[in-house]
Amino acid sequence: LYLSHGVNAWTTTALIGTLASLTLVGVLATVFVGAADFSGLAEEEASFLQLTAGQIDLRGLLLGGIVIGALGVLDDVTVTQVSAVWELQAANPGYGRWDLYRSALRIGRDHIASTVNTLVLAYAGASLPLFLLFTQADQGLVDVLNGESVAVEVVRALTGSIGLVASVPLTTALAVFVVTSDRDAPARPKPPGDPRRYRSRGEERFWEEDGEKP
Repeated sequence: LYLSHGVNAWTTTALIGTLASLTLVGVLATVFVGAADFSGLAEEEASFLQLTAGQIDLRGLLLGGIVIGALGVLDDVTVTQVSAVWELQAANPGYGRWDLYRSALRIGRDHIASTVNTLVLAYAGASLPLFLLFTQADQGLVDVLNGESVAVEVVRALTGSIGLVASVPLTTALAVFVVTSDRDAPARPKPPGDPRRYRSRGEERFWEEDGEKP
């Protein structure tokens, strides 16, 4: 995040929201994988790795895959939410915290709905040959869902989706707190080609009130 957006309050807020949501995903994945008693051998690559590499914690490897898989989507959601809060505050500095939170949350709801659909379809698409195999074998739905290879994908989708849904209000609340906590809180950096670059929101207001540009 810092390499993509620079070191500032905006990026730090998005990073904290991402880490908090990722922690939730990790906890949920640990609980679900333990409750389902997965062996980690649902994929051929895992079985081959165990034969060639010796003592490998396949369950831990499965947990790591679930967490890393959710990280990319969480990054997208948290960055979007923080950006929405900063832009709403810049467009209407008179917004109170509650109004700002509700406005940004409405944006997040629309975004999260499409993102969850994308996540589920991505997991389903990756497992499409497996689903076709079960169809050809004429197995019932209960038998298919009880198989570890399918149950793992269900857990991936569930943990990722829950983490995404939780990240929206969490990151939005954090961003609202940061952007409204101090009058001189750092403004979001302007694009490189934009001459109006301010070091703080107070400096931005100063130049706007004087009708000048730095």
